[in-house]
Amino acid sequence: MKGRSLLTLKDFTKNEILSLIELSMHLKAKKRKEAYPPHLAGKLLDGMNIALIFDKSSTRTRCSFEVAAFDEGAGVTFLTNSQMGTKESIEDTAKVLGRLYDGIEYRGFETSIIEDLARYSGVPVWNGLTDDDHPTQTLADVMTAMEHTGKAVEELVFAYVGDGRNNVSNALLIGAAKLGYSYRIATPASLSPSPDLYNWALGEGANLLVTTDPREAVKGADVIYTDVWFSMGEEAKAAERIALLKEYQVNSALLASSNNPSVLFEHCLPAFHDLNTSVMAKIAKEHGLSEMEVTDEVFRGPHSVVFDQAENRMHTIKAVMVATLTGIL
Repeated sequence: MKGRSLLTLKDFTKNEILSLIELSMHLKAKKRKEAYPPHLAGKLLDGMNIALIFDKSSTRTRCSFEVAAFDEGAGVTFLTNSQMGTKESIEDTAKVLGRLYDGIEYRGFETSIIEDLARYSGVPVWNGLTDDDHPTQTLADVMTAMEHTGKAVEELVFAYVGDGRNNVSNALLIGAAKLGYSYRIATPASLSPSPDLYNWALGEGANLLVTTDPREAVKGADVIYTDVWFSMGEEAKAAERIALLKEYQVNSALLASSNNPSVLFEHCLPAFHDLNTSVMAKIAKEHGLSEMEVTDEVFRGPHSVVFDQAENRMHTIKAVMVATLTGIL
């Protein structure tokens, strides 16, 4: 994998993706057990350097890339106020960064931006989230499910409840097409995945179900997954999304509908499960809700593995960087 970018899991085979997850588990175990020589340190004055470009705010993605890079001996530069796309073209910026850095992470908006960074930089580029995809999140989601269930990836059943066309659901759908797990989406018809993506996944042999009934989607599921009802930059759509998705809240009754006493609850975070944020305080004042996509009972309950997911973002991102910068798998 040395020299390759991770823009989308569409570009990787099942064996390659599973190799990344296996490397993630290996590096996770080593980090917890013993000190080991970092893979990205190089020789004296020759350590690798990573550029982290963030056009959207972040907690887990930024911290995961930074800790992963530091663990492996690489330096990082965090960029939020570059000239890219304003005073300088993405092409020119990519060519400059490719001269200075060994790898580039991008978290932001249009897919075309990250594609241009990969096209012109000459170094591996990694997708930390775009409007349409979130591949490093799916690696962590699948790793977490495999750890907790002990199942092979093909045996897993994921049920996503909520906005079925956002970047997290899209990435899980792509993962289903590549890895072979079953994927059900419970969503209002107006928020169904795009026909192009859905038909591509079917063409890849994906086992898919799209329904408006959350109970149908979660029956027999190993993982019930949800995400926020409106994404970054969509706050103006709060009232519209609440009206559409209020019947899609993940609560104890929905967990029970899975008929699986060991069902897992996953969420990419942040989650609106209580009133301890300014966003939820505003939602409570304007719409009378104290919880949105998941209840506090479920979020904090025994089925929830959301903080294992959050940690696994770092281990999977580390594996991606090590694999694409060194070729180690």
